[in-house]
Amino acid sequence: MKIKIGVFDSGVGGESVANAITKAFPGSEVLYVSDSKNIPYGNKSPEKLHELVLPILNKLSKQCDVIVIACNTVTTTLISRLRTELTVPLVGIEPMVKPAAALTKSGVIAVCATPTTLSSNRYHELKKTYAEGVTVIEPDCSDWSYLIESKQIDRSHVQDRIEKACQAGADVIVLACTHYHWIEDIIKEVADDRAMVIQPEEAVVQRLKHVLTDL
Repeated sequence: MKIKIGVFDSGVGGESVANAITKAFPGSEVLYVSDSKNIPYGNKSPEKLHELVLPILNKLSKQCDVIVIACNTVTTTLISRLRTELTVPLVGIEPMVKPAAALTKSGVIAVCATPTTLSSNRYHELKKTYAEGVTVIEPDCSDWSYLIESKQIDRSHVQDRIEKACQAGADVIVLACTHYHWIEDIIKEVADDRAMVIQPEEAVVQRLKHVLTDL
């Protein structure tokens, strides 16, 4: 029986995650669902997000064996609650603070994320648990998701914020919004070997492997 994996995000961001999952699990069926009419998610309250997300995930859960929430904003604000409301396993995506803190040699990391992710309790918990003694820079990326979704972003939108993070000593840059995966090449080009750029697609694939073995 073919495993069905649901992938959800607010817009095009999670498509990169769905592509990685499709490549890693060629025998499975990957169903990608987005809520592009309500983007951006990154400036909405947890309650508004819950109102938008739960009906979509309820419907997707009836079609899938497992759901990947390819959205840092939804994961950091809602995943614990959603796990009590849905009957299928959920795999979330959250800012890679732990690996970034382990990788940095300068003691400075940059986390590129949405305002709602940055203000979430889970994000603050990650920093407190894994980044004690590490300086965490949080560039203003509040308009990036919309610009990426509407195909308006280019190097000029990215350069100033990444340049400032590098100049402040960041040697690891965390992409903590799946929309930003689509501009990973631009970010790496701006960082110009001064900083390692990390994002969670491979980590999600590995987590998914563990979850699927338990089904």
